[in-house]
Amino acid sequence: MVLNPESKYPNRRAYVLKLRGDATPGALVGRLENLVTGCQREFSSAEDLLESIVFDLTSAVGEGAADATDP
Repeated sequence: MVLNPESKYPNRRAYVLKLRGDATPGALVGRLENLVTGCQREFSSAEDLLESIVFDLTSAVGEGAADATDP
């Protein structure tokens, strides 16, 4: 059996999602932090949250960052 050396879930794409205490299903408010880079972005809606993830992923591609694999 051959093991795939590349993880389906690379560490570079690991995040901490913190929701504010007053967040509701209809009004997501909080902060997203990339665990590898430490970059943080605040969001005030589900759309902002998705835009934050897209921004982080596109900036990683722009920097030429390679995804780190899980140990």
